[in-house]
Amino acid sequence: MIASACKKDKSPEGITINNPYLNPSLTYGNVTDIDGNKYATIQIGNQVWMADNLRTTRYNDGTPVPNITNNSEWSKLTTGAYVYYNNDASHNATYGKLYNWYAVNTGKLCPQGWHVPTDTEWTQMSTYLGTNVGGKLKATGNTADGTGLWILPNSGATNESGFTGLPGGYRGSLDGKYNNMGNNGYWWSSTEYTTGLAWGRDLDYSNSTVGRNDDHKRGGFSCRCVRD
Repeated sequence: MIASACKKDKSPEGITINNPYLNPSLTYGNVTDIDGNKYATIQIGNQVWMADNLRTTRYNDGTPVPNITNNSEWSKLTTGAYVYYNNDASHNATYGKLYNWYAVNTGKLCPQGWHVPTDTEWTQMSTYLGTNVGGKLKATGNTADGTGLWILPNSGATNESGFTGLPGGYRGSLDGKYNNMGNNGYWWSSTEYTTGLAWGRDLDYSNSTVGRNDDHKRGGFSCRCVRD
């Protein structure tokens, strides 16, 4: 199915897979999570990735993922949780939810048959894309002229991969505060670095690279899933 022609099948939260930031020149598939949310999917090399950020409120065994809004409580967690950026559910349709790494580490956050990518799988995708990887992953357009969600200059953005990376920001691990929506997108890998840290990736409005960082597990990042 062509991205620009995605059917507007609604989930319980009113979410559709008619993502206006997808690359209309590419063909997208779709997958549905346990909540009924539908996501566009795209093949990149030998991998199939979600082209939307995860929005589930439940693990794939039906267990609820707690929504922890209090900053102090969030910063002390060692178990899985999610939030909306700024605790504002209106961000869910576009940016999805922010999850701590403990939710990722359950191995049950993605739909059955899918998983949060390992650090190696992120690297595999980047290697396949070659040069200007960040640009190939970022959704095009900018906030200045109303064509997109990234602030200027959104350097190198082509979204030719179809990944459709958006600047959903993050929630801090120490203070629980929200930062960088419009400037950066942050995504977890499932790979632990140390007892308190795990690997993640980020995209930035000012360049066309992909950052690889060891981030505190209590931080709130977006999640994508890769097909098993």
